[in-house]
Amino acid sequence: MATSRRLARVAPGPAVGVALLAIGVGWVLIQAFKDGLGNSGNVPQFLIITLGALSLAGLFFLAAIGLTLIFGLMRVVNMAHGSLYLVGGYLAWALTMNAGLDWWLAAAVATLFSGLLGLVMEQVFLRWNRGQDLRQTLITIAISVILADQMLSNFGGQPRIIPLPAALAGRMSLGVYDLSYSSFRLFVIGVAVVIGVLLWLWIQRTRFGMVIRAGVDDRAMASALGVNVPVVFAIAFFVGSCLAGLSGVFGGTMLSLAPGQDAVFLISSIVIVIVGGMGSLGGAAVGAVLLAFVEQYSGVYLPAGLPPYSMVVTFMLVAAVLALRPTGLFGRAT
Repeated sequence: MATSRRLARVAPGPAVGVALLAIGVGWVLIQAFKDGLGNSGNVPQFLIITLGALSLAGLFFLAAIGLTLIFGLMRVVNMAHGSLYLVGGYLAWALTMNAGLDWWLAAAVATLFSGLLGLVMEQVFLRWNRGQDLRQTLITIAISVILADQMLSNFGGQPRIIPLPAALAGRMSLGVYDLSYSSFRLFVIGVAVVIGVLLWLWIQRTRFGMVIRAGVDDRAMASALGVNVPVVFAIAFFVGSCLAGLSGVFGGTMLSLAPGQDAVFLISSIVIVIVGGMGSLGGAAVGAVLLAFVEQYSGVYLPAGLPPYSMVVTFMLVAAVLALRPTGLFGRAT
């Protein structure tokens, strides 16, 4: 009798989430390896798709880690984060195509400009509304609409692609199945890993990172101890905005730039923060990998006729994770 009562109290959500994950992974593995490991099978395609998912995860991570820093750690609602992504990409495109700048220099300028734009937004509009989530949401939505209109007016509605840097324009041999892969996409994966590690060390192992976390948990106490919380938050907001701009440069080089992508990457970043957990850098990395793999695999391995509905699978991922962990995979209850 007691056992039946305990079973009745077990929520069905975690079991459903695990079942959906197992079904999805099993289906992909069956499709990838059903014809064996030879060159004529599906394994070479599976490897290329997996690398594509990893490079997309790196791009998602760079876009989402800034939002994790701003929204997850600082509790500042920034709905213009996707606009900073697009601003960085468009500026890098203009500097390379119109001003003739080298890709590396254009990327650095675009990254810093996005950071400064985000800093101005924080200082002028958001610092006075700390803790006012609705006001911050409305203000940043208005800013994103203004920026979107200006970018459409100045860059048009046609997709723009930033030319590849000469050093990374080729392909690298993978050493298996005579396959090769884009050097730039592999570079994006490496940059995402390096930035993730550096940010984790900065937040978890430095005095400045401890000050950020202290200011979030108890701003009044941190101020009483002599910490200039507004300056600390401004620096963190600048770094998060720089990362949004850098991801825009990478996205414009890997994929393309077009009106509406600001909303796409904002939604992707929010999904990653929700899945990974508020304020968790490791959670953002895991969330980015999960989202990218779900998008890439569902677009290829779903049964015939269903790939156009791959977005549904993305939100099934969110539902499954929240069923398992309502605060996200690495989030903590407040």
